Amino acid sequence: MAAEAQKIRLIRVPFAVGTSRPGNEQGADSFMEAGLGRTIRNLGWELTEEILSGEENVKEISRLLAERVRQAVEEGAFPLVLGGDHSVTIGTWAGLTNRSANLGLVWFDAHPTLLTADTSTTGYANEMALATILGKSGLNMPGTGRIRPENIVFIGLRDVQPSEREWIRAEGFTCFTMHEIDRLGIEKVVESALRIAGDGTDGIHVSLDADVLDPLEAPGVDSAVPGGLFFREAHFAFELLAESGLITSMDVSEVNPFLDEKRRTSKLISGLIASLLGKKIL
Repeated sequence: MAAEAQKIRLIRVPFAVGTSRPGNEQGADSFMEAGLGRTIRNLGWELTEEILSGEENVKEISRLLAERVRQAVEEGAFPLVLGGDHSVTIGTWAGLTNRSANLGLVWFDAHPTLLTADTSTTGYANEMALATILGKSGLNMPGTGRIRPENIVFIGLRDVQPSEREWIRAEGFTCFTMHEIDRLGIEKVVESALRIAGDGTDGIHVSLDADVLDPLEAPGVDSAVPGGLFFREAHFAFELLAESGLITSMDVSEVNPFLDEKRRTSKLISGLIASLLGKKIL
């Protein structure tokens, strides 16, 4: 994370209107129950917490979240947004780029979320999160289109729809699927991701969808896809992100405690957040 940041603004977003199954709205609370707040404070951060509540639609919750994130940035805090389904990234990004901030994006996910109103068979916003950020989903959300495709990096993809595959190839997005991770190793993948997302930018935002992890490690997700990142592999990745000093914000999504086993997923994700914020073995 950025070395000068001393404060964290933790924003809980108990919102799951952008997905099909109940449970994701409890994800943020599950992190806190797993001890995330205490862990952050023990790392020496000044932590401020707030909760966005209410059964709003995606557009309204994105507007409210964007304002909270904008305030956090203006106060010099590290915005940490806990969802909720992956549509929370839309409001997070709008807040981060409110003043045309020049950011890179590292997207940890089993899915690229590049479906649109025309290609999604469900119409759920979490399937269109990045397409919306790019201003091309058809959802017409505020604060979209403020990113250069060459500064977007996917890590962990393994479930890609035909229309998404065509878009990725046409735009030339950098994608490290699980095939590349197996072939190159997570260290080279993360080093390359940091170089690409950080090229000419003022910082990097990390978006973490829990289903990037292997369901054997993290069963508490709606759209589990076998063959994802394992515990030590994921922690090493986030330790490398921390060491870079380039990470300026983070959002976490798609943890469903209703599907979890003894909070395994919440505890693992909380540990990854801690690694990103500087926790080390020694």
